[in-house]
Amino acid sequence: MSESIYREGRNGRAVLLLHGLCGNPLEMQPLAHRLHQAGYTVSVPLISGYGVSARAPQRGEVQPYRTWLEQAAAQAAQLRESHAQVVVGGLCIGANLSAALGARGQADALLLISPTLFFDGWAVSPWRRLLPLAYVWPLSRLLTFREHAPFGLKDERLRAWIETAMRRSAVSAAGAATLPAAGLREAQRLIDHVKRSLKGITVPTQILHAVDDDVTSPRSVHLLEAGLPRRPGVTWFHDSYHMLTLDREREQVAQASLRFLNGLAPGEHGTAPSVMPLAVAA
Repeated sequence: MSESIYREGRNGRAVLLLHGLCGNPLEMQPLAHRLHQAGYTVSVPLISGYGVSARAPQRGEVQPYRTWLEQAAAQAAQLRESHAQVVVGGLCIGANLSAALGARGQADALLLISPTLFFDGWAVSPWRRLLPLAYVWPLSRLLTFREHAPFGLKDERLRAWIETAMRRSAVSAAGAATLPAAGLREAQRLIDHVKRSLKGITVPTQILHAVDDDVTSPRSVHLLEAGLPRRPGVTWFHDSYHMLTLDREREQVAQASLRFLNGLAPGEHGTAPSVMPLAVAA
């Protein structure tokens, strides 16, 4: 767990950031740095049984999604002890974990980056359609799905660097080189849980999503817009793919995040943030 990131801020407000499936805190590091510069306490834990260490890429046993959720909930509760406001955000499946915490009343606001409620992006491998078969034991313990270009990145230089890291050590700042069927099965169970819980998410919510997301289409955003009791703010990005926190518009992602956070009153819980319902990043 030594790869977890924690930076104490100065404004009494905290942001818990959750990495993606088979990812690690490195994918959230640029955003965490910018939020901490702005005065926020930032915590980016490495969630065991869900994430993969960049230093020791040997994959451990995949844990049930409820175990992922309990680890994230414990981190939020710890931040709550010393901060007036706790915002929870995440990338991809980490955004889904954030939404699940919001439904449980464990977040004052939500920052959902590339939320993935459908694996229907333009670069998703056709093999993913066979996932229901992979969920059958013992196949779920044996099958893995190899990640492939563009790895959620439109930036070609960064993509090449990620590909080299995956080839050398099987893991990179953009996640692991392979995804186990067991992990994808638990991710789908979490997705189903979030879809059932949307009506319970009443806190201010901001969504950041790429128009050309290669993993999940805008359909995920549209479902959230239709299902959440209060309309979320949405910022669309046009020069990035799925890994918004690392790709070409990572600075714009940080700026959009800060606009949302700064628009929340300190200690605010369940009241509307002063952000526009819809924004577009140039």
